Amino acid sequence: MSFRAREMYKKVVRRVGGEGKLPAELMESVKNMLPNSKVVMGRAKRGIFAGRHIQFGNKVSEDGGNKSRRNWKPNVQEKRLFSYIHDRHIRVKVTTHALRCIDKAGGIDEYLLKTPYNKMDTEMGIVWKAKIEKMYSQLADMEVGFFPPEEEAKIEQGFEEVRGAKREFRREARRALAKQSQLEAKRADDDQTAEVAGTNEDASVAAVKS
Repeated sequence: MSFRAREMYKKVVRRVGGEGKLPAELMESVKNMLPNSKVVMGRAKRGIFAGRHIQFGNKVSEDGGNKSRRNWKPNVQEKRLFSYIHDRHIRVKVTTHALRCIDKAGGIDEYLLKTPYNKMDTEMGIVWKAKIEKMYSQLADMEVGFFPPEEEAKIEQGFEEVRGAKREFRREARRALAKQSQLEAKRADDDQTAEVAGTNEDASVAAVKS
């Protein structure tokens, strides 16, 4: 394993969950499938580029055919992709080619599962792929229970009551905070009024004495 692949493996293990917390066969497959010597540009490590990187070539003038070096950068977009296994949106930088591959695969989870490690090319893609495989392995070990419709309705009603209690608690907290702010503002106004009255009284006493 090259130095780059070894460092990438350490980052993947650290970000996914640690050496002892991952299935041995999963991390062995990660170790075997990491890119060995391919150089990837730094920006591609923070997104999913699907093999699209900077290309270099010549710009040829129309008049004399003069050539000058230039490059073509990939079309990178920042998107919010929904992950069903994480049940949330993932904000990631992707190329338009990667978006087409994700749509063809059926979602970001399916794309990461179907793409081999050695074709992922980026640390972010490898980390997310390892996380998803870890979560799928944990789901496979979980015991699944089914409830009758009446029990499901009761459970859903309980969740709704908990959500309602949370909303009511937040509402009361906002009311208490607003009331406290009003009291503080009123107290500050009273102090300012008392200070002005004291100043006027001192001025009157000074005028009488003079």
